[in-house]
Amino acid sequence: MMQRPRPERSSMRAEQRSAWSLTAPYAAFLLAFAAYPVFFALALVFMHWDLVTPPSFAGGDNVRLLVTDARFGRAVLNTFVFLAIHLPLQIVTALGLALALNRRLAFRAFWRATFFLPVVISGAVVAILWNALYATDVGLINNLLAKLGGSPIPWLTDPSIAMPAIAVMVTWKNVGFYVIIYLAGLQYIPQSCREAIELDGATAWQRFRHLTLPMLLPQTILVVTLSTINGFQLFIEPYVMTGGGPLRRTYSVVLYMYTNAFSYQKMGYAATIGVALALIIGAVVAAQRRVIGTAEAA
Repeated sequence: MMQRPRPERSSMRAEQRSAWSLTAPYAAFLLAFAAYPVFFALALVFMHWDLVTPPSFAGGDNVRLLVTDARFGRAVLNTFVFLAIHLPLQIVTALGLALALNRRLAFRAFWRATFFLPVVISGAVVAILWNALYATDVGLINNLLAKLGGSPIPWLTDPSIAMPAIAVMVTWKNVGFYVIIYLAGLQYIPQSCREAIELDGATAWQRFRHLTLPMLLPQTILVVTLSTINGFQLFIEPYVMTGGGPLRRTYSVVLYMYTNAFSYQKMGYAATIGVALALIIGAVVAAQRRVIGTAEAA
């Protein structure tokens, strides 16, 4: 006689089929919009393609061009200059605002929402707004300086000032997101630790130095990592505000990749720049984690 399948086994198979049917849409989305673009970009590294004619094999031409390309080196240097200004400014500003907003304030919810508002505004809109603020002749900032007896500053036309000016603007736009991260960390500091260090007679600076900062180390690592990744993806601000000028001092890596892809139709070389950028981001983030981990262990 044939044995009937056990109810437990049939139920298990039904659950497996249900699980596969539920995960199939996400798996298809992941393959179509994540895995396929990555493998296609890696394949383009070894191709010449101008979007018109069929792709042709290029061997290592794109890689050799990248190594000797002075403009790519300039773009990488510009991005590191941006990060050197943006990262410390982002951390200090976000932490200071979080400490202020964590206190008992009138309309505290309103102030928290106000600082977060620029995060949800389109980057192009913010860039256009700050472009008007930075205008040399009619900008609000230079008008205020003139009323105070100062001279107009060429914020976006001086090669030595343009990138710091963009870094300040990007910090203003993104700071609300990192304030939320620090606020979450501040609210999870045990009240017993605060009371114990106060009973020991610690000053406000000592409480901040020996309690708040160490307890916020995980949030600081997250802020540094996310700010670094977002900083390497700098594109909208220089594209809208300076076009990469003056003298290519605001030409970011992503802007250079975009120019090669859609202005020069060098899709293979643009993909090579993208892969190189991903490797640079991975190396920098790994180095940051190693340095922060060493500091944490010490």
